[in-house]
Amino acid sequence: MKGGIELVCPAGSLPALRAAVDSGANAVYMGFRDATNARNFPGLNFDEAEAREGVAYAHSHGARVFLAINVYPQPSGWGEATCAVDRAVELGVDALIIADPGLLRYAAHNHPRQRLHLSVQGSATNHHAIQFYHDHFGIRRVVLPRVLSLQQVRRVVETSPVEVEVFGYGSLCVMVEGRCMLSSYVTGASPNTCGVCSPAAAVRWEETSSGRQSRLNGVLIDRYAPGEAAGYPTLCKGRYRVGEHVFHAIEEPTSLNVLPVLPELLSSGVVAIKVEGRQRSRAYVTRVTRVLRAALDACQADPERFVPREEWVAALDEVSEGRCQTLGALHRSWQ
Repeated sequence: MKGGIELVCPAGSLPALRAAVDSGANAVYMGFRDATNARNFPGLNFDEAEAREGVAYAHSHGARVFLAINVYPQPSGWGEATCAVDRAVELGVDALIIADPGLLRYAAHNHPRQRLHLSVQGSATNHHAIQFYHDHFGIRRVVLPRVLSLQQVRRVVETSPVEVEVFGYGSLCVMVEGRCMLSSYVTGASPNTCGVCSPAAAVRWEETSSGRQSRLNGVLIDRYAPGEAAGYPTLCKGRYRVGEHVFHAIEEPTSLNVLPVLPELLSSGVVAIKVEGRQRSRAYVTRVTRVLRAALDACQADPERFVPREEWVAALDEVSEGRCQTLGALHRSWQ
């Protein structure tokens, strides 16, 4: 992106798209209202009319639009996935975010002028993998999985034949970027093929004498004390009894926040910082976009003296998953 690094923000709805653009996003990413994207929740995403309106709004304000078709379609869903590619191209989106090699081949063959980005769910973490996707499908950008340290990100950027995008804020996943076997095991629906972890049809909330509790396909995920914030029930972030203790036995809810290492990320050569959260509210999108816009502008203006402002950290604290923030795999003291 000319003049600086690109801020890519989530748009799970038309109001969220407008909020992201108005708050300073250089690009937004969205999905159709079907099982072709990995945030296939009821009430989210775009039908064709909304998508057309969203693309027009973003383009009229100088922002780009990326559309995620990032599931791995099974034979029964192949036609729906290829139709989604065709619709997105017709709508004039600036890039398609795709993970499945077969779908990448379809897009590259049938729409050779369409810009393609390799989804984070492609899990390409080294030069050889990225080169493969570039040589065979002509991808122009790779979204790196959140499993690499800063040093590893730098090495990937140095050898990558395409642009590199990294996540800068949002929920983390203990699995390999959404390739979840826990959800499949409990619900019978794979996030990689059905487009959603913890499908809404399997979620049940209960009010009991012990407090509010959540279940996924009958499995007790969590129980909340009166007044305690209740997160969307996912198996990896549930609390379980292990011996005599109840705690987050698999993964504690927390949000990735790269503000402390923003100068290092920018100097590494990444071209875009991505915000996770198409399933989150318009208020979340507005707040996170504004904070990261201000932080990126400040860092690019004076990277050597950049320090995250207290008000930025406080604003992100209020929308962090589990009210916690981390550098995740980016910080490894032993490297």
